[in-house]
Amino acid sequence: MKYYGVFGNPIAHSKSPLIHRLFAEQTSQQISYEPLLAALDGFPEAVAQFFSNGSGANVTVPFKEQAFALADQLSQRAQRAKAVNTLKKLSDGSLLGDNTDGAGLVNDLLNNNVVLAGKKILILGAGGAVRGVLEPLLAQGPAEVCIANRTVEKAEQLAREFADLGHMTAAGYDWIDAPVDIIINGTSASLSGELPPLANTLVKADHTVCYDMMYSKQATVFNQWAQQQGAARTLDGLGMLVEQAAEAFYLWTAVRPNPAPVLQQLRAQL
Repeated sequence: MKYYGVFGNPIAHSKSPLIHRLFAEQTSQQISYEPLLAALDGFPEAVAQFFSNGSGANVTVPFKEQAFALADQLSQRAQRAKAVNTLKKLSDGSLLGDNTDGAGLVNDLLNNNVVLAGKKILILGAGGAVRGVLEPLLAQGPAEVCIANRTVEKAEQLAREFADLGHMTAAGYDWIDAPVDIIINGTSASLSGELPPLANTLVKADHTVCYDMMYSKQATVFNQWAQQQGAARTLDGLGMLVEQAAEAFYLWTAVRPNPAPVLQQLRAQL
């Protein structure tokens, strides 16, 4: 039996234990996966204690930056994200830090037949969630990725940091009104039922795809807005959650699960 878990605070709400248990059943892996509540000022100690016999862990808010600092080795995508959501204990006892969020987003978009290559993509927000997905997103070869944020300087800083990977631009929410191919909401505004101040003309009817990294039983506020503007499709972040978990599961076990039936089961339970 190998031991895995997910660190967070709070953590009781996490769907990760269910996702990984379903992956384990599907692939006949003997693993235990539990929610791991760490004190806000006690994350390093909690990690050290867990990895005395643990093999791997996911990391969620508010510990991703601390996990980045704790890791002995970092994947390239974790280095670019400056955050870690997956830790793996290596054979020498050291910890590898990875970030599977971007791969989760890209895989979910591709699973839904959303073409990224050559497209103009607008990303809302310039926080950790957006930073974590830029490297895998730019690897798909979009024509342009524009980061829009309330504080324009944060968007400009992020665009500069990733400019070596593709064509990056930055803007304030009220600077942009020309239609784009894909809009990705990387803000947490949907959680509080809010919407960034967006021009209705950003959505080209029956063409623009809108994706919210957040998810809920009903359409998120952002996706409701997108539907009202006539978006071709709206997608939420539940698929991203399952896909990033699948990427972590593969990193730990070298076995790649099939996310589709797990996503279907989670969707039914919302």
